[in-house]
Amino acid sequence: MRLLCLSNGHGEDTIAIRILQALQQKSDCSIEALPIVGEGRVYRKANIPVIGSVKVMPSGGFIYMDNKQLVRDIQGGLVKLTLEQIKTIKHWAKEDGLILAVGDIVPMLFAWMSSAPFAFVATAKSEYYIRDEKGELPRKSWWDDRLERSTGCIFQPWDRWLMKRSQCKAVFPRDRLTAQVLKRFNVPAFDLGNPMMDGLEWSGSESFDGFTIALVPGSRPPECFANWELILQAIDNLSDLKRPMQFLSAIAPGIDLDQLHHLLVSYRWRSTEPNTYVNGYGDNLPALKLMPGRFAECIQRSEIAIAMAGTATEQFIGLGKPALIMPGAGPQFTPAFAEAQTRLLGASVTLVSHPSQMSSAIRSLLENPDRIQVIADNGRRRMGEPGAADRISDRLLQIMQSL
Repeated sequence: MRLLCLSNGHGEDTIAIRILQALQQKSDCSIEALPIVGEGRVYRKANIPVIGSVKVMPSGGFIYMDNKQLVRDIQGGLVKLTLEQIKTIKHWAKEDGLILAVGDIVPMLFAWMSSAPFAFVATAKSEYYIRDEKGELPRKSWWDDRLERSTGCIFQPWDRWLMKRSQCKAVFPRDRLTAQVLKRFNVPAFDLGNPMMDGLEWSGSESFDGFTIALVPGSRPPECFANWELILQAIDNLSDLKRPMQFLSAIAPGIDLDQLHHLLVSYRWRSTEPNTYVNGYGDNLPALKLMPGRFAECIQRSEIAIAMAGTATEQFIGLGKPALIMPGAGPQFTPAFAEAQTRLLGASVTLVSHPSQMSSAIRSLLENPDRIQVIADNGRRRMGEPGAADRISDRLLQIMQSL
């Protein structure tokens, strides 16, 4: 049995890895990967071979949010890279095997173009963007979401067309509400949960007699550095909370720690030991720790998050915890992205328009325990229980055995 995994982003790569590792434990399936966006560091770290051409583009994969990003990517060789990747996929598909597409329509389209059977893990879209269990959400304007609302599904007609091809053996939506809607369109959708919530266990016992906040600036340079500066501005205003605080930040692979260090120093943080900083003078100094590669520990130990990320924010929410988000300059975490995230994640997310408003937003959360309970229930419902990667791998194994 052979499987080729296509994914388009760091978060998507991480989701794919969980499924692939679960599959490896159950079979001797030959597994390879082709990350459409980025270099596939996560795959290489997991000893999964990366085939074909890979390259980091200026946009980090967010060309659909800004036409200028598309122009920069084209200048950076996007067309040549895309053609080479499609050629690689078609060559792989000359022998029998299954393609697993993880992300949005791009990897699914590449999978379809190969003529090979494929399965699709739909990480990018959810019915929660336009509705919740009570009905449709108010739209920002008449123009917004008009096609999705008129057709009754967050997935565009061309998305569903690909999902209903005979090549498509299974679609794994990210939540139950989305699976229910897709089934009404005769899509082979399976409600098996969201792999984002797998692999987040942490068994440590470190404790802190105070308030712990996760700082989540995103995973794509150079945007993450601009986000980091906004986050530093926000926590610069938290001293009026009058309580001991510590900040933990799990840094994604490939992020230059020296750039984070220089920004910290410019905001009066001083290093006391490697990757640990304090701010201010006198007793009870707030501490900040950079935690490269320790994301699960970071979010498990934190009570709230100040976040400017996609997947990482959703994972934090899925633990039943609140996140405060701020719009940045993009290309990912723009005002439009932040607004859409508030619809996707509902009550669990508080949109803070400016760093200076962070203190009052956190205080409002802390003074409302009933709201904290609503957030806990909402996050777990929208993101699902752990174990999805194992369940999806079971289904993939059944599909490959039937080919």
